[in-house]
Amino acid sequence: MTQTHTNSQRSTGTLFNDVLGSIGNLLRQEVDLARAEVDENLHKAMRAIGFLVVAIILVVVGLMILTTTAIAALVLAGVGEIWATLAVGIVTLVIAVIFAKIGMNRLKLSSLAPTRATRNIKRDASMMKDAYNDR
Repeated sequence: MTQTHTNSQRSTGTLFNDVLGSIGNLLRQEVDLARAEVDENLHKAMRAIGFLVVAIILVVVGLMILTTTAIAALVLAGVGEIWATLAVGIVTLVIAVIFAKIGMNRLKLSSLAPTRATRNIKRDASMMKDAYNDR
């Protein structure tokens, strides 16, 4: 009788160690998944920053070319130099704001969060909780 009781305890201890080892492995895998997801989201953010840099460069180049041309055209059309410069400046600023908004929308912090890993961790925790409650 004591031999069976000892084997039962050893088996329970072994099973408990196996469960703890599995939980540890699962948590490590979830952390690795979260890390990979954050890396992927950071790469997306870097591309968004690239769009912003291109937008800034294009705005500067476009301003140098189009501003001079637009002001000259308005002056030739009979608009005073001051008013022509003001009109072209306002249009240029509106275009710059549009590009900046596009870039900022792509850089939202919520897009950097590891949503898949979070969802998996919640699912795993719920599964472990259900398994524990079923005992």
